[in-house]
This record gives sequence, C-alpha cells and structure tokens, in this order.
Amino acid sequence: MSKALYRKYRSKRLTEVVGQNHVTDILARSLAAGRVSHAYLLTGPRGVGKTSIARILAHEINQLPYDEESTHLDIIEIDAASNNGVEDVRDLREKVQIAPVSAAKKVYIIDEVHMLSKAAFNALLKTLEEPPAHAVFILATTDVDKLPPTIISRTQRFSFRSITPADAVAHLKHIAKEEGITIDDEALALIATRGDGSFRDSISLLDQLRGLSDDQTGITRELVEQFLGLAPTELVDQLIAAYETKDLKTLVGLLDASEASGAQATILTSQLIAGVRQNIATKPQLIPLLDQLLDVAKSSQPAIKLLTVLCAHAAPKPKTVALAAPVAEVSAPVAELEKQATKPTPIVKQRAAATTSQSTSQPQTKKPSPEEVSQQAAPARVSDGTALTLDWEALIEYTRANFVAIHSVLSKCTPEVEGDKLTLYTGNAFYKKKLDDARHRTNLVTAMIETGAGDLVIDTIGTPPPPKDSTAAAVAAIMGGGEEVNVDA
Repeated sequence: MSKALYRKYRSKRLTEVVGQNHVTDILARSLAAGRVSHAYLLTGPRGVGKTSIARILAHEINQLPYDEESTHLDIIEIDAASNNGVEDVRDLREKVQIAPVSAAKKVYIIDEVHMLSKAAFNALLKTLEEPPAHAVFILATTDVDKLPPTIISRTQRFSFRSITPADAVAHLKHIAKEEGITIDDEALALIATRGDGSFRDSISLLDQLRGLSDDQTGITRELVEQFLGLAPTELVDQLIAAYETKDLKTLVGLLDASEASGAQATILTSQLIAGVRQNIATKPQLIPLLDQLLDVAKSSQPAIKLLTVLCAHAAPKPKTVALAAPVAEVSAPVAELEKQATKPTPIVKQRAAATTSQSTSQPQTKKPSPEEVSQQAAPARVSDGTALTLDWEALIEYTRANFVAIHSVLSKCTPEVEGDKLTLYTGNAFYKKKLDDARHRTNLVTAMIETGAGDLVIDTIGTPPPPKDSTAAAVAAIMGGGEEVNVDA
C-alpha cells in the first residue's frame, strides 16, 4: 500500500522543517543548552508543521531517533477532539505521576487542545502548572483564541506562520523531482496558491493530480484549473482588462461564459482578487475593485454581486439628471405627487367605514387595471432631497422591445430612487424572485445602462410600496397592510 506524499515527506529533524526557522532555531538552541520547558504551546494555521515539530521535539528531548512508523511508551499522543472530557483529563493526571519506562522524560502531545471542554481545562490546569519533574507537555492548536489565558500563561508559546508561495513551490518541486512527477512551473505556482499557506494541502493536491496526469504532458496549469473547477487564467486576465477599458459587453459575455463552464462566482472572485493583487503596484487604479471584490463572498447572491461590481464601473453616466432642470419644472410634478399621496386609499376608506356606525355613503371607485397602474407608477417615487436619475417610461419601453420576459414583471413594479439606490416594489414574492434571477438581472442591468440609469444599485422588495401618508400608513399597519392606490376626487 503506497503512503500519502504528505506523510512520506514529513520532516524528521528540526533542520528539515521548511518555513518555520523562527521556531526551529530557538528550539534547537534550547535543546543544545539543555533547557527543556515543562510545557510548550504550538499555534498557527493548519498544515504548517505543528504536529511534526511536536513529535520531533518529543524525540529530541529524550535523544531518541524519530521514525514515524515507530512508537515509544514514553511519548503519548492525545487527540483532544475525541478525548475532550473531564474524565479523560483526570485519567491523564493520574498516569502522568508514573515515571517514564525507559526515556528521560514522559512527553504528552495534546493535538487540537482547544477542543477540550471547560471542565477539562480546569482539571488540566494544576497539572500543567506544577507537573512532575519527569513530565513534559506539548500542546498544539489551530485556534488559540479558544484557549483560556490561564493555560497560555503556563506554557512557552511558539506561533507558526503560513507557508509563503515561494517556499511552497520550492518544496513541491523537490518532491516532484524525487517522485519523478512531470509538472510545469505555472502548475506548481497554482497549486501553491490554492494550498493557501498549507504544506499538507499543497502536497495532497499534488498527490491527487499525479494520478490524473498524462505520462507525456504531466501536470499542466490547465489540468489544475480543470480539477479545481477554476476559471481559465486567460478569462481572469480578460475580465480585468475589460474592467479597465469599461467594456460592458465583454464583461457580461465573459461572466456568462464563466457561469456556463460551471465556475462558481466565489472561486472566480478569489481568482480576480489574486490577479489584481499581483498587479496592484503597477495598476493602483484597481484598488477600488479589490476592495469591492472582498464583499462578493459575503453576499447571499455572489454571482449577481460580482456582476454589479464589475459592470457598475463600466456603466455610462446618466445622460440627464433632474437636478439640472429648472426648479419650476420639478416642483409641479412633486406637488402633484404630494397631493395624490394625501388622499386616503380605497382600502383604508372601506375599513374605516366598517368600524363606525355612520351611514354616510362612500363614492364607488373603479379599481384601475394593471396597465393604468403601470402608467400611474411611471414617475419614480423620490425621497425628500433626492435627485431623480431614472427615466422609468424609457426603461419600460426598452424592456418591452428587447427583454419581453422581464417587461411583464417590471411594468407592474413601483420604483423608488434614493441616492444611488433603486428600490423596486414588485407587489409579491413571485415577481421578486423572477427579477432576482441571475439571467433576468443581467438583462435588467443592461436595460438600465442603455437608458441612462446604470449608476443605480438595484434592490427588490416583494411587497407593494408602503403608503406615504402617515395616517394611511398607521391605519394600514393596524389592519394588517394595504396597497396605496390613487383615487379621483
């Protein structure tokens, strides 16, 4: 049975450990001087050598040769993930009093020590503070923040670093040469990057890829990208170039191609971040893009978020802005909107009539058709002091001519513009879901750009718009909701 590469090439001496000289040099000098602490704490990311150094240190303390296959009665490894109860620690506390069988010290290695329960930490504390002279504890963890300060203060702490890409590439190249694996430099660099600072992850990935590689070509960059589900490097470079030149059509086409190939938006975003980061010194204009890309992974819809991040920069500025119009031209429509907003809606009148004993008859009003509602909702509702940057009628007409699938939904929505945000009240959850669909959202963004509203950020709400009149809003809240409809006097 073949051994995994990360086990086969695990370091067996302190001098063989790569990338942690700040730890191994201190430990080597201490051992040479005969200074052995009663407790060590090794902290840092996964796969950087904590467990390997713990084992090497345990053997060096007892001046024993280290062989991964051999076991020693006086070197005890405990996995805190599966032995984290107070009874396990009490058992350890009793056995630690027994003198070593043949070695100078009895060494306890407790891996993932942060997994111990609070009661287990309390039980370990006294033994860790005053252990027998023949006992040494080596604690290792990837999450030091979960350790009680009382435990940390009773140990010598060594913080491990993530492996640099240069160290990872050099080590992978050494392993590939020893194993006779054919691999090009681009593939090595990509494996080191995807290893995210972990030797174990990088070596495991190399181990998997050698079973998939061709005997002639070996491991290539294309094979690594295909295996990891990455977007091609050329596509990433083209996206960055299209962003710089504000080429909207190319951006949308490349994102569609990436989605069709099965590349996840979060993975593509991480590739874009890496690509921008590599060129940030020569292209400082990409700094805003780098900052915005960091928010994609936090979004509930990363594909749409990535689309807006890249395309908003390429969107043309609106051709007309209402603030440029004379005050007289703006005040009349606003005054009319305010006048209509103060009229009670039919639903409020009916409910108010039901709660009184008066027999005063109310004038009957005809419920407007969807087409009439669409025409009434054509001017966007604007918050106080906010400029209108949306030509709603032009947007509706553009979608009718080019994107029929969203025109039927959009024509039933009520828009509201506030600052750089466009809120679309869809009236129900079904319409909201349709507008949030990645394919339809791409068409909506295109339509807004073509009609001069590409600078607005879209937010959809699956309800009718709230009443603007305070009295109507209060009554609607008491009655469980209501839709505001303009009624002729």
